[in-house]
Amino acid sequence: MGGTGGVPRVRLPAAYRAAARRSVRVTVAAGAGFYLFLYGFGSAEGATYALFAAVSLAGLSHIPGTGRQRAAVVARLLPICLVLITVGTYLSVQTWSATVGMLVVGFALAFSAVGGPRPAGAAPGLQLMYILPSFPPYDPGSLGVRLAGASVGIVFLVLAETFLLPDPPTVPYRELAARAADSARRCAEELTGPPYAVTARTAQEAQAASSALRSSQVPEAERPAGPSVRDRGLAHTGLATRTLLARLTAPPQWNPGPAESEVWLVVLRAVRDTARETADRLRGRAPAAGNAHAELLRARTSLAAGPEADATPAALRRHAAVLELADAALAMSTAAAIAVGGRAGAAQAAPGRFWYARKRAPQLWWWRMVGHAGARSVFFQNAVRVSLALAAARLIAGVDTLPHGFWVLLATLTLTRTTVRETRSTVRVALTGTLVGALIVAGLLTLVGTNIAVYAAVLPPLMLITFTLGPVKGIGWAQAMFTLVVALAFAQLAPTTWQLAEFRLLDVLTGSAIGAVFGLLAWPRGAHDELRRSMAVLLRGAAENVVATSAQVAAGGVRAPVKAAPGHHSLQHSLVMAESAYAQFQSEPKSLTAARPGQDPQDSTGPHEPAGQDWQATLMAAHHTLWGADRLLVPAERIVVPPLELEPSASVSRLGDRVAGRMLLVSARLDPGGDTPQAPVPLRDPDFDGFAVEPPGAPRVYYAAVSWLDALMTDLERITGEAAAAPPGPSSLRGRLI
Repeated sequence: MGGTGGVPRVRLPAAYRAAARRSVRVTVAAGAGFYLFLYGFGSAEGATYALFAAVSLAGLSHIPGTGRQRAAVVARLLPICLVLITVGTYLSVQTWSATVGMLVVGFALAFSAVGGPRPAGAAPGLQLMYILPSFPPYDPGSLGVRLAGASVGIVFLVLAETFLLPDPPTVPYRELAARAADSARRCAEELTGPPYAVTARTAQEAQAASSALRSSQVPEAERPAGPSVRDRGLAHTGLATRTLLARLTAPPQWNPGPAESEVWLVVLRAVRDTARETADRLRGRAPAAGNAHAELLRARTSLAAGPEADATPAALRRHAAVLELADAALAMSTAAAIAVGGRAGAAQAAPGRFWYARKRAPQLWWWRMVGHAGARSVFFQNAVRVSLALAAARLIAGVDTLPHGFWVLLATLTLTRTTVRETRSTVRVALTGTLVGALIVAGLLTLVGTNIAVYAAVLPPLMLITFTLGPVKGIGWAQAMFTLVVALAFAQLAPTTWQLAEFRLLDVLTGSAIGAVFGLLAWPRGAHDELRRSMAVLLRGAAENVVATSAQVAAGGVRAPVKAAPGHHSLQHSLVMAESAYAQFQSEPKSLTAARPGQDPQDSTGPHEPAGQDWQATLMAAHHTLWGADRLLVPAERIVVPPLELEPSASVSRLGDRVAGRMLLVSARLDPGGDTPQAPVPLRDPDFDGFAVEPPGAPRVYYAAVSWLDALMTDLERITGEAAAAPPGPSSLRGRLI
């Protein structure tokens, strides 16, 4: 590390740089509003609300994104903050009314996390906007000053987030998806010419592009996790693109005859052009002349309707693989059109897979909330836990008339965690930090006394240090430093003594005890148990779907263009519950330590999964189950499918039962009971190779079903870790999960 004149240049770690930028913005916004009202207008009430409005939405909240992204969110939250302050002011007339209000408001704000990372991140700060005015004195006459102070603090925060020390830009999810589509285009390009194989370098690039789309690798602000049409479409784009890349990098061996290869090459070229068109659309460019999606649809339809008489089993396997490529590319293209155009881009969306494409925003929000309105949803669990704890804290603080009682609720809000283990650890560290801070405050107030000028001069640099070290060093440092900040602020609002430190320690102790009690009583293990249970339920539902689909393939019958294959809706609901549990599980360890040393506090890209357990592979297996069932059972138009002959029927039924049985074994491994066998069972039995069976007279649908079941078995291998030990051979049709 060199510098000018031989002086070494010191570069702060990324976590400290990010926290320092954020600290400057919070300090400028909160300090400007506080000093403007206190010393400019002589209003202690307005100064209090200006200070805490900025601190709550920037210090207590964890709204993900860059400064400009957060500024846009905070600006939209201003009316909500004003409503909460108004409601809190009028309900503070009695302890019981404030407590009931806290229960309702606390639940509503905590449950708003179903809307995605930004509502979830803003919820704690919004809680404080109700908590602050809900304590006596009951003074509706001061409501105007309170609203003015909060408005000024929030406006200053928006300006600071927008213009001060901008954060480095992040890569939008649309660009990540466009890069993955470019990678799919290169893979398809290589498959259309000799030697008709994807090179090792291109395959590595495809793997990297696919991995970049995993939610654990995407900055929290860029994850398409909301209920809107565009968010759902963008999430669907990422999933379909990952599936396409998996299929392109693990195709079957190509040894077709000239006529056979020409038909398939037409499809592959259409896949290539569709991937290019998708990348252009995601980047906001006008697609090249023509309609690659329509061309691919025509090529896919022609391939599916082509003659299958005299086709060899190897040709039928390749045929099934090419159809899977085409379907994945069509899904990617359709989802990208929805992600970019919203409902206007839903013209080519199928009603089943893209059920959300033509729905209005209120409907989607309603269904998202209804889907999580139950005890099995971690969002519902957290909302119940937080609202009950805050209501109990408000009741105790009101009945005991604790001085500075809102500190009790602030401690409950900031120290209650989603597991009893985390709560216990957090409370221990937080109380230690608060004790240290209280001792320093007591000494400072005793030495300085009523010399307000000292407090006014020290507060801004102290805030800079607090909001820099707190997010990086952890909850102990944060509580110690914040105790100093609130003491110096309150010392300027009214004459104080060393007893303020005593009140602060007592309130934090009370609030943390309440949080610990409700952390113990309400789902004490958080999303950990729920994650295992929901993943096991998901695989059991997938197993039912596999058995039902295999049976219908064997039996034949009428196929109608319904919205979804049988069992789709129940499995889809289980998938939503599992995804929310996984998202909550990822956030739990981070909430304990704020940010690890050397880690950007805004970065939530690191998953915290048990060693060897790929939870996302379980989610992908469920998606593959849904998509495969739709591909086999939901045609574009009403048709009658003849039943399979005896041998193909028995073979596909046997394979379906075997894959379903392995799904049940894996589900038991994910969520073992007291009598669950501990000895693992190999997923692929060396003595059983039913996937390679070629029964006489087996039609295309048989090989399509076998290809789907083989891909599901590979997904199970990834879940259990067996895929790494036994990679698929070059001639396998297994779709590797990247």
